[in-house]
Formats: sequence, C-alpha cells, structure tokens
Amino acid sequence: MTTEDQLVRDIAVEVPGATAVFRRHKIDFCCKGGVPLSEAAATRGVDVNSLIAELSGLRGEAVEAPSETPDLIAYILERYHEVHRREFPEAIRMARRVEAVHRDSPDCPQGLGDLLAVMAHELDEHQAREEAVLFPAMLNGAPFDLSFPIRRMLMEHDDLGDQLETLGKLTTDFLPPPGACTTWRALYAACQKLDTDLRMHMHLENNVLFPRFSGNLAGDARD
Repeated sequence: MTTEDQLVRDIAVEVPGATAVFRRHKIDFCCKGGVPLSEAAATRGVDVNSLIAELSGLRGEAVEAPSETPDLIAYILERYHEVHRREFPEAIRMARRVEAVHRDSPDCPQGLGDLLAVMAHELDEHQAREEAVLFPAMLNGAPFDLSFPIRRMLMEHDDLGDQLETLGKLTTDFLPPPGACTTWRALYAACQKLDTDLRMHMHLENNVLFPRFSGNLAGDARD
C-alpha cells in the first residue's frame, strides 16, 4: 500500500504506472525523487490523499523496460540515447523558426532554441561518456570502482532536471497560445515528448540501473 512517507523514487520503481501519475501532476520522480510523497505533493499543490488514492487504483501497467542489466542497458541506448539524438535537432530547428517568425508576439518563447541547443550539446557529451566508459564497465562486471562516474552522471542529471523545469516555463507547460501555427504546436508537442522521455530515461538510470552498482550512492547523491 502506498503511504505518504514513501519516497517518490521508490514508488516510481515499485508501482507500475506510477510514473504516468507523477508526470500528470508534474512531480519529479527522477532527479528530485528522494523526498516523501507528502512533500512532493505539497510542493505541487496536490492533495496527498487524492494522490495516494490515484496510485492505489492503478491497474498495474506492464513494465516496458527489461529487468536484466544487459537488456536494460541495450534498451536505454536504443529507446533513449538514439531517440534523443534524432529528435533534438528537429526541435531546435522548429524553435528557431518560431522565434524568428513570431518574434513580435508576446507569447513567443524567446530563448527556447538556445536552451534546446545547450541541452542537446550537454546531453550528447553525457551520453557519449556513458557509452564509452560507464556502460561497458557495467557490462564487464564493474572491474573498477564506478562511484565517481555514477556520481558525475547523477550531478549532470540534476542539471538536466533544472533545464527541464525551464523548458516547461518557456513553453507554458507545453500549451501553445490560441491561434498558434502548425509549427508552433508541433514544437510544443516535440518539447513535451522530450520532457517525458528524458524524465523516464533518468528514472531508469537513477533509480533502477545505477543502484545495482552503487548501493545507496544514487540516493545519497541527491539528498
């Protein structure tokens, strides 16, 4: 049974379908998931009892990601690393277009293209380090201490979590203004997908994969 004292990140791992509920209520279950459910609910202005009822009523969605470490890493690489690399350039292109065409509109998301470009660059470097060092070490049975690289990945995830908060603010929580053109609407839809994918990506690493090689390190690094 879900209780208000449980950590958000633990609920996200243990309760199938909980991540969708947290996303709906804009509760961060990845980078800032090391807080009790009651605190997370209060931060977002959500009634904790209603939230518990919603979580308790879940039917139990199938877990999409595989459980075995080699399969999970392969899944992360294909489902998230490669997808991010494909989708960021188009989002940046659309953001530049919207900012140029609608620069005189008070609703124009000025700075969105720059934010997405920074996120894409930093994420590309982050993923490259995982692919070159961290994941091969995990697949090889962790032949050396992984504490430092994991701590670094967690810190970079925290930075990305802050960037996602800014992304939500710039896009008014991915809600285009009335009368927005097709490109503008497509841009916000793309940004919402990036937000959803990145949060799930970080959740799988922070709360599922990394603790297998670091004990309580993942939790300690975010407390």
